[in-house]
Amino acid sequence: MKQRRIGNRTVSEIGLGGMPMSIEGRPDEKQAIATILAALDAGITLIDTADAYHRDADEVGHNELLIAKALREAGVSADDVLVATKGGHLRPGDGSWTQNGDPAYLKRAAKESAKRLGVEVIGLYQFHRPDPNVPYADSVGAIRDLLDAGVIEMAGISNASVEQIRQAQEILGGRLVSVQNQFSPTHRVTLPELELCAELDLAFLPWSPLGGIGRARSGDLGEQYAAFVKVAANHGVSPFQVVLAWELALSPTVIPIPGASRPASIKDSARASELALTPEEVALLSKA
Repeated sequence: MKQRRIGNRTVSEIGLGGMPMSIEGRPDEKQAIATILAALDAGITLIDTADAYHRDADEVGHNELLIAKALREAGVSADDVLVATKGGHLRPGDGSWTQNGDPAYLKRAAKESAKRLGVEVIGLYQFHRPDPNVPYADSVGAIRDLLDAGVIEMAGISNASVEQIRQAQEILGGRLVSVQNQFSPTHRVTLPELELCAELDLAFLPWSPLGGIGRARSGDLGEQYAAFVKVAANHGVSPFQVVLAWELALSPTVIPIPGASRPASIKDSARASELALTPEEVALLSKA
């Protein structure tokens, strides 16, 4: 598989999003681990997770523990695969999401994530989502402190605006390496953030790059994806591969992290790394 960079690490240009394996509608553990192992077999060396990827209130870190178990089973270390986790987003257990950007909380959360992942240093730690009740500078300051203390190797942010990206880069002293925002054919409002990351040479990690769990699971892309379906037919591949290949073509700093709960799904997504779209196809899809 082709590779791209996040900070000082070289990773596969397609990553694995772990959320579908741990929230509502998740598969059993055997299938989830098989999915992670299939990703590794396909050459994927970036796995995205978060302490908030769980279903019930009493299982914080479910996805982190699942990934750690799969990597142990595969005999893979943190040197071989970059596991990126996040803190600052919470799930009370009723299906809702809340935020906690308190610096003290973020520092505790990072250390707990390290324990669940079974590592001394987290490869990439990202502030999950801004907390409206806490100054953004304070939250990012906690990530800076974690970096300075050696708790994390690299720092990133998620769900951030252009202004917040610039602010975080300043607070972190130029050590910001990644931005993880939602981006897909039907969610392009974060294109300015993608373009800024290209300008600043920051990895841009689109979450929900295929347009959402429901769409990916059903295979029903809808009319908005008609151009992607047409291009896919011309190449003899799945429309999902075309979506990921299009995102990769937008910037050399883009690394999509499609979620998966079945081995077949992540194997199909991984093949997007080998799909070369023509400039005319990229232009067509960008206008779709």
